[in-house]
Amino acid sequence: MAAILKSFLDWLRSLFFKTELELTLVGLQNSGKTTLVNIIASGQFKEDMIPTVGFSMRKVTKGNVTMKLWDIGGQPRFRTMWERYCRGVNAIVFVIDSADHEKLETARNELHSLLEKPQLANIPVLVLGNKNDLSEALPVDKIIEAMDLRSIDNREVSCYSISAKNQVNIDITLQWLIKKGKGSK
Repeated sequence: MAAILKSFLDWLRSLFFKTELELTLVGLQNSGKTTLVNIIASGQFKEDMIPTVGFSMRKVTKGNVTMKLWDIGGQPRFRTMWERYCRGVNAIVFVIDSADHEKLETARNELHSLLEKPQLANIPVLVLGNKNDLSEALPVDKIIEAMDLRSIDNREVSCYSISAKNQVNIDITLQWLIKKGKGSK
């Protein structure tokens, strides 16, 4: 009975109140962060994306949910900025190119280094293995292993295999993010 009442109250609140999310997308260069932001914002894939220099921010509204998406450059010179833009957000979205096996070790090291920062304690992390449309792409279990996600025990960590280009699993990614927005911050 309590669960039914809670569901009803959540539904009632959703009629009158907007949910606002603040999310930071980080990851190595060419992992697909900007493509993912564009897909979430407009549903449009653009073939020749220009790498993000520094950062960009987009506000996207889906129904009664407004998302502020920070897209941070993945080149080595911008990685020191990641912590600053991850503070106080609802979730950190770490995007990897799951078909680029040579960069996985660097991606793992950067993720674990970022999550060691005290200012980011307890912020949920969503790791997205992008580019699952490519034959060399790792499946989720191999991404979890390569990124050593099981060793992260001080926060919620989830992992999905996606293709921003082909919009594969973007819906479950958004569901996960919206759930984090309603339950945290």
